[in-house]
Amino acid sequence: MQKQFAELTDSQWQVIEKFLDVERKRKNCLRTIINAILWITRTGAQWRNLESKYPPWSSVYYYFRTWQKTGVWGEILKHLVQLERESQGRNAEPSAVAIDSQSVKKVSFISISTGIDGGKRVNGRKRHLAVDVLGLPVGIYVGPANNHDSVEGVELLWQIENASRRVRLISADKAYRGDFEELVTGIYNWGMDISQKPESQSGFVPQKKRWQVERSFAWLNFYRRLTRDYERLPESSVLFIQLAFCSIILARRSG
Repeated sequence: MQKQFAELTDSQWQVIEKFLDVERKRKNCLRTIINAILWITRTGAQWRNLESKYPPWSSVYYYFRTWQKTGVWGEILKHLVQLERESQGRNAEPSAVAIDSQSVKKVSFISISTGIDGGKRVNGRKRHLAVDVLGLPVGIYVGPANNHDSVEGVELLWQIENASRRVRLISADKAYRGDFEELVTGIYNWGMDISQKPESQSGFVPQKKRWQVERSFAWLNFYRRLTRDYERLPESSVLFIQLAFCSIILARRSG
């Protein structure tokens, strides 16, 4: 994990540019635009405080919103995950997935799709992740923190199905029993492995087949834009999570 922000190298840019219309003449270089967006993701700065070496923040934000609407970063992330899996000698599509959620505090001016997680005493939103054995994402969803995991987690299932035709097993904790488990086993015909740490143990205890998703949440702590939920819309929260994971995988392909 890189300790500080680094702009895209030539090899990293070559992976991304195939998803963009780089042939069209523009006032601002798309590589510089993407560097600016990744800088915001890593540093947590406000859009209006974007460093002067980058294009005006309004131009950068325009591309941020445009690529959000067209799903460009989702496609880039999916491609990067497949490349990383293949580089480690694995099939491009996973056969097993681990899921979990993380409640995150919101900032004061955010009111859309928020709630209070009474168990963790968090007023904000809840991030749901589905990851493979390497901790790489195959599904991301953000919703109100007060909604139950077994309900909100359903939003991960169609993403998992789109990401891999090989999935056979979903690993989760007991919070995903109920509607979620019924859909997994009854509609998608996948296996469901429910695990939970013993009640006698306190603190963090790595769970077999699920510790990878806990590590993935820990990776996101390196991206200051994700320390709180600063986004007006949950869709933007999802996009910044996608950007963080793209940065993580691209850092492994530096050179």
